[in-house]
Amino acid sequence: MDLTHGERARTQVVTIQDVARAAGVSPATVSRVFNGGNVTPARAQSVQQAAAALGFAPNRLARSLRKQRSSVIALLIPDIENPFFTSLARGVEDAAQRTSLSVVLCNSDEDTDKERRYLEVALGEQMAGVIVAAASQDETDLGPLIARGVPVVAVDRRPRDAEVDAVRLDDRHGGEAATRHLLRAGYRRIACITGPQGASTSEERLAGHRSALRAARPEDAVDDTYVRHADFRVEGGRAAMRDLLSLPEPPDAVFVANNLMTIGVLDALREAGLTPPGIGVLSFGDVPWASLVRPSLSAVELPSYELGRTAADLLLQRIEGGDAPLQTVVLRTTLQVRESTGGPAGP
Repeated sequence: MDLTHGERARTQVVTIQDVARAAGVSPATVSRVFNGGNVTPARAQSVQQAAAALGFAPNRLARSLRKQRSSVIALLIPDIENPFFTSLARGVEDAAQRTSLSVVLCNSDEDTDKERRYLEVALGEQMAGVIVAAASQDETDLGPLIARGVPVVAVDRRPRDAEVDAVRLDDRHGGEAATRHLLRAGYRRIACITGPQGASTSEERLAGHRSALRAARPEDAVDDTYVRHADFRVEGGRAAMRDLLSLPEPPDAVFVANNLMTIGVLDALREAGLTPPGIGVLSFGDVPWASLVRPSLSAVELPSYELGRTAADLLLQRIEGGDAPLQTVVLRTTLQVRESTGGPAGP
């Protein structure tokens, strides 16, 4: 038996997502139709017809609440102490402020449980969108947000198989350029201290390192004697470097896959009475003081601000109802050669 509009309204609550599905548009497009936004006449007519057929009639209070929800986005980062993510957050905020959006900053501490709770908050508070640097490539779950039509952009790190827009660095190219430079500088036992296993950035930077070694030594098998996984933090870098120095034949150079671990590496070398460039040190991620210390620190410079700004621009397009295919934007890195990779010490 067919129901009238009034009977249907009494038997179930029709949501904006229901109207969007019926009209074949995004929930954001439906929202713009009822809030006076810029929508093509054809889409507006499709939405109005779907709303009428479903008995959807938003009242003034509901429109007000939707407007409030659309003014806040969440930014989830894995380590607020890392200057890379500080700069990224600034890029997100500057882009968001141009459209009067506010940004809520959430620090997951590389903890997937903490990250999951923040994602639940973003969903429960009906935030307009989420930008996330995933704590884990395999364990971060963006499914609930995607299922509810919340716009999501993955930045720097992307969860495996997540169907979302993404902005990332060309980590593999950066790792390859770093190790290739160390080889050309004359270093031969080149270590790589990368991040946690399972993090996309860790694996890509390590893959670039291995690629450079294979290209330089096609006759030799590339093994993991000089590879260490750490936690992307100062103490992790320090512990990994101490372990490498305890090898019967320690490395004569080290490519460190983030800036915080590089601080730990330099401290471990100081403890051992070693200084660059006698043992080469190259950091993935520049820091403001890199050119000021002596010897100055060679680094892969990362466009972190641009990474955040681009992620915010993509998210804003989705919030405004963009129906374009999902896209991944890849930003290149730049190698800054300084004194810490000037060549190995003599025998």
